[in-house]
Amino acid sequence: MRDVIVVGAGPAGSAAATHLARSGLDVLVLEKTSFPREKICGDGLTPRAVRELKALGIDITGPGWLRNKGIRLIGAGRRLELPWPDGFGLTRTRTDLDEILARQAVSAGATLLENTKATGPLLADGRVKGVRTANGNHEARLVIAADGVSSRLAIALGLRPRRDRPIGIAGRRYFRSPRHDDEYLEAWLDLAPAGYGWVFGMGDGTCNVGVALLRSEHPDYHRLCTRWLTSLPASWGFTEENATGPLRGAALPMGFSRRPHYLPGLLLAGDSGGMVNPSNGEGIAYALEAGRIAAEVITTASRSPFPEHVLRTYPAAVRHANGGPFTLGRAFTRAIDDPRIMRLATRQGLSHPSLMRFALKILGGLPTTSTDRLATALTRMTPAS
Repeated sequence: MRDVIVVGAGPAGSAAATHLARSGLDVLVLEKTSFPREKICGDGLTPRAVRELKALGIDITGPGWLRNKGIRLIGAGRRLELPWPDGFGLTRTRTDLDEILARQAVSAGATLLENTKATGPLLADGRVKGVRTANGNHEARLVIAADGVSSRLAIALGLRPRRDRPIGIAGRRYFRSPRHDDEYLEAWLDLAPAGYGWVFGMGDGTCNVGVALLRSEHPDYHRLCTRWLTSLPASWGFTEENATGPLRGAALPMGFSRRPHYLPGLLLAGDSGGMVNPSNGEGIAYALEAGRIAAEVITTASRSPFPEHVLRTYPAAVRHANGGPFTLGRAFTRAIDDPRIMRLATRQGLSHPSLMRFALKILGGLPTTSTDRLATALTRMTPAS
């Protein structure tokens, strides 16, 4: 019997497996596809994500990594560049990133089985005791469900997305472009209510260009993206002849959309637990973080005379780490769903750089200074349930 089975070798699963294996636990990772594989994503990594990559020991200095200084906001005829308040960001295609993370887990001592789809949990005495697959059963003391928004394990246990949490959608496409080495991540804010467009240089001759709609009531990302791209300068290269592939979309499970994050024997991490920031659709940093937190809790539990008591602290640990920005993000997204508020926020916000820096920090979960008392006050005033 394994100590831990991790289902899904995305950022959450691979991060958890790496940290667990380094702690000396016997870890099996089940991945339904094989590497390299494509994942629909903006490919942008904030300083929060970079810190987690460093903690995993990932070499972020070699080819394929492009550093960025901050975020450029465009809207209402205005343009504002905001340096990251702490550290630097990166871009890396998810095709590369996910494989790098999975191989790091293997290097740490985890066992990886590719092309192995989990079909459901193994149950005994009201507790998850392992995973069923088409190739046979695998038993473990604990299971981490990091199998994405459509998590088979979670659904099999009756954990479906909450209807009071936003489910967004994003679409992205790669283009050959002279803007591929831009030093800023670029966000266009006034494309649609509760939506934005992005241009992220990949440093390899291409840009990742896409749109995010943060409310499920606005699902037509194809039309929005097409309309936006035709309005951009032709010299940027975001045209059909420069596209390297089709426009692809994916759901954004936001704001802890599936809970609880712990059932006896099972922890949820990443998209399976709705760990995407509702204010911007960012998920990689929170997935990496959740993987680390899950590993820390499991490692502590493995050395405790009362392991179940320790395991039950996992949901609170995740909420403590990012519940503030998620709570504010839900309120923010509801507000900008009104086109009038969206226009007002864009016009006024881009005229006040200090206000936008503040918003970037509290909504993005970035470090705040001791003088940012308003962030704490807003978090306490916004319902977290």
